[in-house]
This record gives sequence, structure tokens and C-alpha cells, in this order.
Amino acid sequence: MTRRSPLLAAGLGLALLLTGALSACATPAGSGSTTPSDPGDDTVTEESVEVELDAAWLDEGRMVGIVTQGSSTCVPIAEEATLEGSVLSVTLIDAEADQVCTRDLVPRVTLVGVPEGVDPGQDLEVEVTGDGWHGGTDLDGVPGLAGGGVTEYLPSAGWTDAEGEFVILTWGSSSCAPAIEATEATSATEVTVTFVTPPADQVCTMDMAPRGVVAWVDGIEDQDAETFAILTGAEFDNVRIPIIAN
Repeated sequence: MTRRSPLLAAGLGLALLLTGALSACATPAGSGSTTPSDPGDDTVTEESVEVELDAAWLDEGRMVGIVTQGSSTCVPIAEEATLEGSVLSVTLIDAEADQVCTRDLVPRVTLVGVPEGVDPGQDLEVEVTGDGWHGGTDLDGVPGLAGGGVTEYLPSAGWTDAEGEFVILTWGSSSCAPAIEATEATSATEVTVTFVTPPADQVCTMDMAPRGVVAWVDGIEDQDAETFAILTGAEFDNVRIPIIAN
């Protein structure tokens, strides 16, 4: 599958922002109970803007990270995903109108638990609808992913189709998500990800939630080859995890 340049994705996101297709910023990623509409039905109107987006397998295929462009502090919320054949349909919803969002334009990830019936060993088409926009991408099947069952609450990572871009999933306090300080290709098959050390007096909620972050690295020539991320800094002490291919 052809890799897309992060600059192209950013440019498309900027065009979307300037045309007002995203009427408001969105709240931190979560899940809802509303069944989304099929992007092929009347929810995709003539006024709906088609945008580029990316996705990555996470948590052994139990979860998908959907990458869109927008405010880093207002990540879209995913409603319950539905599966029809090999098509995963997801609706992203916006934040409350009074939520304050930063005016930056960056890749950010919405975490989506996949419904029963998704086989991560098979190719999956992902169709996404939002407020005034829609888009789609494909996830290649990855042999060996467990899929289904209950999560083990372990960190995981997965490549998107954008060159050098991958998503990292961690588990912990929803109010204290780790932030990336630096990424570096330390070998042809390893990426060291350093997280920001939080302040000693940081107060965090005691929940256990999935936290997603988009990372980018230069120097990995073959994203289809077995590659590992080394997580260090913050709560991570050289944790080595595979980056799932796409």
C-alpha cells in the first residue's frame, strides 16, 4: 500500500479547517451507544466534504485508532462502531459548542473498540462520517493478531498509511495522558519514544482508560517489516512493543 506524506495530510486538514467543514472542536476520545449511519446513506450529502484520514490496528486488533486533523486539545468522540461485511462504519461527533479548543492543526487520534466479528487477520475498510465531512481508509489484515476477548491493558502501537506515522495506545488515568517529548529511529527496526516527565505534584484520576497519541519518526524505510517502539520516560521504563504493520 502506498504511503502518504504527513505534509499532504496536514495540507488536506488545513483545507478542511479553512472551509469550515469542522464546525466545532471535539471532546476527548470516548465511546457512545448510538449506532452510526452508513456513510453510503443520506448522511453523506452533497455538502459533505471528503477528507483524508488514517487508521492503525491497536491492542492486538481489539481496537482501531482513527487519525484526523484538527485541534490537539479537542479530539473527536467515536460513537459505537458497526460492522457490515468487511466495512467498519464509525461516526465521530463534535464537542459541546462552549468547549474551548486550541487553534492548532495537528494529527490526533480517536480510539475505537471494534465490534464482534472483526477479524484483524483480514483486510478491513474503515468509513468515517463527521459533522459536514466524511472519509475512508483501509487497514490491511495482519496475521497473528488475536482480536476479540478482553484487553490485557498493555501498551501497543500501530503504523498508519502516512509515511513515518504511528499511533501509540497506553492505559492509565484519563486525566493524565502521557505526552511525547521526542521520537528517534535508533536502528532500522527500532524507534525510541521519550515521554515528557510529569510534574511531581500532578493530580490524576484513579480510572483505567485507553489513551492514544500520534507519533512520527524519520528513518524507518520499511514500515511493513517487524519494527519495535521503545517507550521511555514518564511511567515507562524501556518498554518494548511491536508496531503493528498496516
